[in-house]
Formats: sequence, C-alpha cells, structure tokens
Amino acid sequence: MRQLLDPAGELLGDAPVGLDETRRLYAAMVEARVYDRKCTALQKQGRLATYAPFEGQEAAQVGAAAALRPDDWVVATYRDAALMWMHGYTWEALVLGRTGDERGGSPPEGINILPPSITVGAHMLHAVGLAWGERVLGTDRVALTSFGDGATSEGDFHEAMNFAAVFSTATVFLCQNNHYAISLARATQTRAETIADKSVAYGMPGEQVDGNDLFAVLTATMTAVASARNGAGPTLIEAVTYRLGPHTTSDDPGRYRPAEEVEQWRERDPLERVRLYLASQDRWDEEWQRELDRTASERIERAVNIAEGLDPLPASDPFDRMFATASPLLAEQRDEAR
Repeated sequence: MRQLLDPAGELLGDAPVGLDETRRLYAAMVEARVYDRKCTALQKQGRLATYAPFEGQEAAQVGAAAALRPDDWVVATYRDAALMWMHGYTWEALVLGRTGDERGGSPPEGINILPPSITVGAHMLHAVGLAWGERVLGTDRVALTSFGDGATSEGDFHEAMNFAAVFSTATVFLCQNNHYAISLARATQTRAETIADKSVAYGMPGEQVDGNDLFAVLTATMTAVASARNGAGPTLIEAVTYRLGPHTTSDDPGRYRPAEEVEQWRERDPLERVRLYLASQDRWDEEWQRELDRTASERIERAVNIAEGLDPLPASDPFDRMFATASPLLAEQRDEAR
C-alpha cells in the first residue's frame, strides 16, 4: 500500500507538490470538514432531509480532485461533497440537493461534473460513457468516478470496468474503501484480498494507497490521470480510508462496529497528518488555523443561507420538466400535486 505521509506527519518519500500547494489543499480539507459537520447539524435540526457524512475521507477526495484539470469530468456519489466542491460544484447546490430541491442537482454552467449519484454503482457507467464520448470528440479529457467498497459488489461495477478496459477509455476508478457498505464489512462482501486486486481480472492497472494520506492519493491519481490522458486506458485506485461517522444520519454504526476501531482510525486523521507536516516545515501556526476555521465557517453559512433563501419550487415543476407537452397521465399527476 502506497504511503508518503504517515500519521505523525513524517514524509516517507518525495512530496508530489510544494508547500504552497500543500497549504491550499489543507485549507480545502479544513473547509470540507466544516461543511460536513455543519450539514450533520442541519439534518439533526430538521433542515436537511438526510445526510451522508464523509469525515475521515477528506484526503481521498481532495487529493483526487487536485490531480484533475478543470475540464476533466467528475462522476461521484452522495458522500463525495468535498470531491465535487473541489471540481466546481457549489456548496449551496450541495446543500440544496439535500433538502430535496431539484435545483441542487443542476451543475454550474461550464463545469464538467454530474449531480451526486444516489444509486449505488450505476454512475460508474456514466463516467465510462463520458470518457468514451470525449475520445470520439478527439479530446484528451479524463473522467474520474468515485465510489465506495460496497459499490464494487454491484453488477454495474463489472460492466463499467470491463467496458473501460476493452475500449481503453480514459477513466479513473477511485474506490474509497471506508470498510463498510452501510453495515456490511468489506471482508464479508468479497473474497478478494484487496479491492485493487480486482483490476487484474479486467486487464488494467490497480493500486492500493493509504486513503488518509493526501500525498499518496494525489500521487496515485496524477499517475492514473496522466496514463489515461496519454491513451493508455483506465486505472483502478483503492484508497483505504474510514468514515468516522454513520453511513447516513439515520444510521447507528454502534450496532455493527466496535468503538475501539473508530478511535484507532481517529488517530489516523487525514487533516492532522498534513497539519503536522506543515508545522514541521514552519508553514502552520494557530493563528492561520483560526483564520481557516473562521473563513470556512463563513462561506458555509453563506451557502446555507443562499440555499434556504430561495423561493420554493411550485408543485408542478417536476412534472413540467419531463416533456415539452405533458402526457394525459402526467398532467393528471401534476394537477393532483398542485
């Protein structure tokens, strides 16, 4: 398993980026965590319909996003808010989607990103199709798709991996192995020694990295993206990480995982190891940390205010968006909704 930055913040190899860029990525991880904790609180207050926390997985998401060009594609899941935000999706749209508002599923103009996928595994096929389409158009754009370990047990994973390998599409498969498919442990859902091993069957490169190591994820993703961009086809990256919170705000993880396990993973906090590394290079201090926390909190609060301040959509809106002219049954349903 590739590791470049250990939990104590010790650099074990060459850093893929300089200190200025490391500070920028650390700031992004801090903001992502502020967003995650804010949304958890909002759901408990009844202001979000549901929420899937990602605390503990910030390095996997921020590190992967940092390896992409702005015109590359991102196809992600309901737990990938940090990845999506890094690639251009706005916090307010992500919040809006969690309220059930359809406008939250509308990507910003000019941003190559799909709305967060709720259906487990199905979005990987979309990423392969996008990469294939870009090749038909003659571009060198890459499509990165992110998913959890549970999604690798879906048939869509097989279809996406097989098609990508056979047609050599510029697709990067990023599995954030957080050890649980809701409550099902990884060891229970597959007999493969690692998820990265699954790449062998499809004839593509695969690598397992420390998913809580920003530098390891960034390095592996940069390599995979460069390979895909140069026409060498897809890669599977397994980022071994851990979700410190529940599967969703309706889940009780205490029913299926021991508290000691959670505490062991807290000691591998992806933010803390970057902070320690920056501190060892005299590029972190408490005043800067307070400023990061303050500005991140202000931006998230502003995004929430924007999302909650929009006028509600009329009840007829989802029906009116289906067809240019509503079918008789759809018109009947629309009238009932009104």
